[in-house]
Amino acid sequence: MMGNEFIRKVKALGKARKVTVTLNSSRGKGSHQTLYYGSSFTVVRNPKDELKTGTFHAMCGQLGVKPNDL
Repeated sequence: MMGNEFIRKVKALGKARKVTVTLNSSRGKGSHQTLYYGSSFTVVRNPKDELKTGTFHAMCGQLGVKPNDL
């Protein structure tokens, strides 16, 4: 899964669950961006790159979302 696809799916999940999802591109260095899901957040490394499996699972854990929901 690509970083942009992850962001898009989290936004769709937040909309379905009525959870506020925001992306802050100014909070992070270089290509890093911060994705907020309610009060939780995670850092998306480079939205144009492929997410590794471990990174994907860790990001889902930080947001409190099950990987199967995406």
